[in-house]
Amino acid sequence: MSRGFEKISFPQFSVDIDNNQELYKKYKLPRRSTKNSAGYDFFAIDDIIIKPGETQKIPTGIKVYMNQDEMLMLIVRGSMGFKYNVRLCNQVGIIDSDYYNNKSNEGHLWVRLQNHGDSKVIIKKGDAYIQGIFTKFLIIDNEEKIKNERIGGFGSTNKGEENE
Repeated sequence: MSRGFEKISFPQFSVDIDNNQELYKKYKLPRRSTKNSAGYDFFAIDDIIIKPGETQKIPTGIKVYMNQDEMLMLIVRGSMGFKYNVRLCNQVGIIDSDYYNNKSNEGHLWVRLQNHGDSKVIIKKGDAYIQGIFTKFLIIDNEEKIKNERIGGFGSTNKGEENE
């Protein structure tokens, strides 16, 4: 069994976030907060401010590897939703195992948060704001062999290359 988190490369970080070596060195990989936590907390690389009704596309600086029969679900932390009415625009992000190291963006995970509350939300650098939960998934009996392979990043699962 193999799964884990990695930072994206510094060249990808420079394109997606900032050409700042110190910032790159200091941000943290996701981790569980308690021994019984199901989710791995993701920490803000920099301050994030989301005004009421606004959405923010947020880079995590993280990529994830896992077994072929697993996925990572990204979910807003309970306190963000319950206290501040902030949620992921897609409610739950599903990360497939073949997203890792794709040609488009190395598998860099991004999230889009929306503030449905009536006051501005401030997530400070280093604060946990989303969580990732690994889980296995099942496939149906007698499934036809799938030949498509991912060739790109976000939104590319139905645009794969077919291999014979």
